[in-house]
Amino acid sequence: MTGKGGVGKTTVAVALGLRAAGEGKRTIVCEVSSQENASHIFDHSEVGFHEVEMAENLWSISIDPDESMREYVLLQLKVRAMRDLLFRSRIFTYLAAATPGLKELVTIGKIWELAQLDRKVKAGRKYDLVIVDAPATGHGIGFLQTPRTFAAIARVGPIHSQAQQLDRLITDQEHTGTAIVCLPEEMPVNESAALEHDLRSEVGVAVDRVYMNGLYPERFSKQEAEQLAKLTESENGLARSAARAGLSEHSRARSQRAQLSRLRRRVEAPVKTLPFLFEPELGVEAARQLAKRLH
Repeated sequence: MTGKGGVGKTTVAVALGLRAAGEGKRTIVCEVSSQENASHIFDHSEVGFHEVEMAENLWSISIDPDESMREYVLLQLKVRAMRDLLFRSRIFTYLAAATPGLKELVTIGKIWELAQLDRKVKAGRKYDLVIVDAPATGHGIGFLQTPRTFAAIARVGPIHSQAQQLDRLITDQEHTGTAIVCLPEEMPVNESAALEHDLRSEVGVAVDRVYMNGLYPERFSKQEAEQLAKLTESENGLARSAARAGLSEHSRARSQRAQLSRLRRRVEAPVKTLPFLFEPELGVEAARQLAKRLH
C-alpha cells in the first residue's frame, strides 16, 4: 500500500486487513520505520516489533530496522558467542548505520519472513496475507528497489542471493501486488499516475488497484443546486447560510468527480472509490466502514 503522504494509506491498509480477516484470511498489517499508526487506529498500546492480534484473524507489527537487523544476524550466525561479539562491535554498528539502504533491505527481509509458510522465527504464525503500509510515493519506489540494488552491488555471496530472493518476492506478480491510495485533488492524482508508471516500469511490480479515498457524496442534482443558489439571496439568515454550505459541498463534490475522471484516464489499474467519512478521528469503526466498500 503506497501513495502520496496524507492520503490515508494506513487507514485503507487496516480496512483491507479487516476485510481479509472477515473473510477468514489470517492477515497481518506491517508498518515500516517503527511507525505506530495502526495501533492508534485500534486505540491499542504501541505494538513494536511484535506480532500483536488486533481483531479476529488480524495482527499488526511495527518493523524496527534495528530489531530486524538483530533478528537477521541471529538467524545467520548459529554460534552465540559470535553473535554477541558482533553486536558489541562498534565497527559493525557504525557500518550498519552508514550503509545506504541496509535498513530498508532488512525491513523487506522481515516482510519476506512474515510471508513464508515455513517461518524462520520460532513459533511464528503462518499468514495468508501480508499487507505492507509502505513509505510514501518517491520513498516507496526506492524502498522496493533496495533488494535489486544490493543484488547488483554484492555480486556473489549470501547477501547477493538473499537480495535476489527478496526482489523475486516483490516482482512476483502472482503473489505480490501494489495498491495506490489517492485523494481527489490535482496533485495527488498527478503523483499517483506517475507512481503507477514508475512501479510498473522501474520496479516491475503489479499495480492491482488505485483507491480514490475521501470522495464526497453527490447530495444535490443540478436543479437542486440552482434552487440553493436562489436561496443564497434569501432574507432568512439561517436559510442563506445553509444554502451557501450546500452549494460549497456541491461544488467540491463536482470538482472531486472531475479529478476522479482524470485519474481513470491516466492510470491502467482499476480505480475504486472510498467515501469521505465525516468523523473527527478515524478509528477502527471508520476502518470497518471502509472495509465494507473495499473490493
